[in-house]
Amino acid sequence: MRIIIAIFLSVFLSNLLFAQQQDTISGKLIIVEKAETFYYKKINGLEYQWMVGKVRLRQGNTYMSCDSALLLNNQLKAYGRVLIQQTDTIHVFSDSLWYNGDTKDADLFGDVVLVNGTQQLFTSRLNYNLDTKIAKYDNKAILNDGKTKLSSRTGMYSVNEKKAFFQKDVRIVDPTFTLKADSLEFLTDRRTAVFKGPTLIVQDTAKIYCEAGFYDIPNRKAEFTNNAQYEGKDTKATADTIKYDGYLAEFSLVQNARYESSTEKASAQRIVHNEQSKLTSLYGNAKYRKGKQDFAGEEIHYNGNDGSFKTKGRSRVSEPPQIMEAEFMDYSKAKGFGTASGNVIWQDTSARLITKCDTTVFDLSNDYLKAFGRRPLLISYDGADSTFLTSDTLKAFRMIRDSVDTTRIFTAYHDVRILRRDLQGVCDSLSYNTADSLFTFFKVPIMWSDTSQFSADTIYVQMAKKAIDRVFLKKNSLIINSPDFIFFNQIKGRDITARFLSSQIHDMFVEGNSEALYYAQDDRDAYIGVNKAVSSTMNLLFENKKIKDIYFLTNPESKFIPMKKANHEALKLKGFNWAPEKRPRTLEDLFIIKIKAQ
Repeated sequence: MRIIIAIFLSVFLSNLLFAQQQDTISGKLIIVEKAETFYYKKINGLEYQWMVGKVRLRQGNTYMSCDSALLLNNQLKAYGRVLIQQTDTIHVFSDSLWYNGDTKDADLFGDVVLVNGTQQLFTSRLNYNLDTKIAKYDNKAILNDGKTKLSSRTGMYSVNEKKAFFQKDVRIVDPTFTLKADSLEFLTDRRTAVFKGPTLIVQDTAKIYCEAGFYDIPNRKAEFTNNAQYEGKDTKATADTIKYDGYLAEFSLVQNARYESSTEKASAQRIVHNEQSKLTSLYGNAKYRKGKQDFAGEEIHYNGNDGSFKTKGRSRVSEPPQIMEAEFMDYSKAKGFGTASGNVIWQDTSARLITKCDTTVFDLSNDYLKAFGRRPLLISYDGADSTFLTSDTLKAFRMIRDSVDTTRIFTAYHDVRILRRDLQGVCDSLSYNTADSLFTFFKVPIMWSDTSQFSADTIYVQMAKKAIDRVFLKKNSLIINSPDFIFFNQIKGRDITARFLSSQIHDMFVEGNSEALYYAQDDRDAYIGVNKAVSSTMNLLFENKKIKDIYFLTNPESKFIPMKKANHEALKLKGFNWAPEKRPRTLEDLFIIKIKAQ
């Protein structure tokens, strides 16, 4: 009898399974392929199938296995070591399973693990649709791809779209960073996190906050937007967008960029900083401070390793007491000098000096400046007593550099012209020392003060209290004075020293082959004759721009010539060189280009 029943059950099950297979060519029904023990019962028209021991089922190309299962009208409950297998790469493990074969929805419970290639999703409860291959959870899950772990309280994982959506208490733990977010999309094939809300990323001692953006983990590239903020060990940065390239060790701040550290402060429309090269580049309304240096311009490039920098567009560099403006600047700390061009303006605020030129070569470390191109202009500014000087080339340097010393030496050469309220002059070359306010005129110098013209081989002008104090004429000295530019008083000697009072000649001392020729006037300022005198030395006193007294100190000889008998042209002393056409009287006169005769 038992044999007959066994044969009957065998035939019945075979027929049943065959019928299922025939009816499910389309893959809609769940097929029982194997079980150690099988129970079948039909109750109220419902077919119950119980399977125990190494249960194996199939629906289409999807295979399932478990320790035991109940199948009712294409609805499956499975228990113990549940496995769903889709393709060679997709496996789902759980302790138990409720599965709707019509909708392809699977609810998995216990230690649930969804495996897709190298990716593993861990949770305690999971809804997984075998058609859409979308997994959903609402009680915390962890996605592990072998390098990076992602977790959240709720989320969705789409195998086909290769995306995962995480919400509520999102965490990413990676060897290079950690992340906290409110919501996040993870592109599983590219291992890229897309931020959908407030997000905090921590990497070593650095923190980044944003409310949108992405992080390409394998390529170490990121973009942070919406209230993007960066905070490092001693640095802070904000911008509309923050971009980061981990391989280049470079971050970019785009739009409304701000950067600040213990030694630096920067703002611009865009800031790019490379941590390896220490090169910081700023674009658009750029401002940058490093130590005592302040930069402003359209484009600034600063090397933090050695202090080298470049600027483009109208720029300003300040390192008190020096300030420089130009269209272009390029300074190499290694080479020890830089260049600036395009309407260059250099200031020394401590010495109250300004230089304007077309091109400069400079060295900030040694306070050196060489200006040339389009007649550089030096201004020693002090209101109405300002001094203006032009030449073909102008140099400036500090003699002793320290925090207190403000002494500068200026040299100018080739076609030097100087203009002050109380002094005008021309020469081939000139030097000026701010320590003692001494001008030195070299090579065919001519100087004018009021109605007097001074010439010699070398002229020294000593300034004091913002005015001429003394003038020293060395070798072949000649002074010509003419109140009316008709008749010329003349004083000649080897060396002449003239003292000034209130910007007018007060007295004069002449040494070595002294000669004097001056026109005498009566009480009504009418000319009555010419005095001509010679002496080894003489001393002259002036009053109201006129010679008042002359003292002949050694071997004097004097002669008076009435105006009617005077041959004024013949009376001119040797070397007479009255040259009013060379005298600069306006700022424009300093810049007139002189054409040399062929």
